[in-house]
Formats: sequence, structure tokens, C-alpha cells
Amino acid sequence: MGVTLPTLSPLQETLWVTLCGRALDSRLPRPILGDRMAYEIIYKTGYDHRKLRWSAASVIDIAQRAKKLDEIAQRFIARHPNAIGIDLGAGLDTRAFRIDPPPTADWYDVDFPEVVDARHRAIPERPHMHAIGADLTEPGWLEALPADRPAVVVADGVLPFLSEQEMIILLDRLTSHFPSGELAFNVYTRFTVWAAKHYSGSRFLVPLFKSPGFDRLDPVRWNRRLTLIRHILLTQEPEVALFPPALRLWTRLSALSTTFSRLGTTIAHYRF
Repeated sequence: MGVTLPTLSPLQETLWVTLCGRALDSRLPRPILGDRMAYEIIYKTGYDHRKLRWSAASVIDIAQRAKKLDEIAQRFIARHPNAIGIDLGAGLDTRAFRIDPPPTADWYDVDFPEVVDARHRAIPERPHMHAIGADLTEPGWLEALPADRPAVVVADGVLPFLSEQEMIILLDRLTSHFPSGELAFNVYTRFTVWAAKHYSGSRFLVPLFKSPGFDRLDPVRWNRRLTLIRHILLTQEPEVALFPPALRLWTRLSALSTTFSRLGTTIAHYRF
């Protein structure tokens, strides 16, 4: 049965980029993430993923960074079974289904009210999974979350749509609300933004970007509660073994240089 979604703004429409990437990965002979539910959502909504003009590299990049964020959330909740999990700008991601947190934990997907409406229509309910319809830049939405439990916060593809000041305020609100936790997100460098401008499939994103690149932005300098755990360079992660031969060779060569590897996708992982 088809699902009709509400009308979304251009910014909200960007949810299709990550959803389609995960869906197309699930159809590969050797998937990185294997998120079949993502493909089911694409099928139910009838969205035409071909308009984004996908390359194998872009599909794999989206799937791999989602897997790294999943792993961070899973490990944190394994250490803190009563934790709060939060996905900022969740779109139509089904991360809670992939990481399968125990019933002692609560998972919150946060996005615009229209996107939350879309989630209710396209994604089945799950115990202890909650959706909060809010603009991340507005105050008050954190009041719906418990403040006495550790939290793991992930964000996939959100940062370029926030200004530096908006990021500073958001980080302050998050680290002030919870007693402790971890935070992880994918980094957009100036090279990433440049590539988006020249890749036809994602060129429409660029006018929506507020950040020119994360290279010179330092969350630890902004927020004294944050401590860097590590930068995860995707070129050096084990999933590279599953890449198609040509892309695998190119990635292996890139991994020989940390500087070159940092031009690609990196996951920044912090504790507070």
C-alpha cells in the first residue's frame, strides 16, 4: 500500500539524500549497512531516487557513515542500558530499528514537525521510540527529554545546514541538559562542500548550506564540557574491504595519507 507524505520544504526534502543512499546500499551485492527498511520506505512512498543521479561512491559513503554512527550509539547504550539516544535531524532514518536498544533505553528522533508527520506515516511504531517535531535551532524542545540519564547524540548530514552560532548554541543546550554523554556527527569539510557544488546529484543542497566547511570549526573550543574521543576516517575503516574493486583500490591509496583521508568523510566523536 502506498504512503502519501506531507508537503516538505526544500530543506526538509534533503532527507531523501540519506534515505536513498541507505536504500540503494541495501540492494548492493555486498552492502555496507544493509538497511532493508530504508528501501521499503522508498518503495512505499514511490520516491524516484534516480533524480539524484547516484554514484557507487556516494551510496557507499552514506551507508558507511550511518554504520559508524550506529556503532557509536550501540556501544554507548551497551555501557549505559538506561541511556537516552537522540538522532538530530533524523529525517526518515530508522536507526532505532538497526541498533535495537533494550527496553530500558529510550530513543528520540528529532526533526521538523512536517518530517515527524512523515515518519508517523512511513515508519512503524516501536516501544520506547519517540519522535519530537521541532526546529533544532529553537529553544525548548529538549524539555521533553529526561535530564537525569546519560545520552548519546548522533547527527547525520545536519551540520552544513546550521550556522556556526547555531551549532554553538545547540551544543551548549545538549551538554547542559544531560549529566554526561557522547556526541557524534559527520564532518563536512570545505572540500566536501566544493564537491557538492560540482556533483549534479547533490548540487541542489549547496544553496541550503550555512557552513562553508567544518575544517576550522572546533567544538572543543566552543564548549568546555566536550572532549574529543577521536576522528574516524572512513578510508581507514574495515568496511573498505566490501567496496567494489576500483573504489576499494582508490580508498586504500587514500588511506595512506591522513591529510588526504581527511578530505573525505570523517566522523567526529566527543564525550561530555
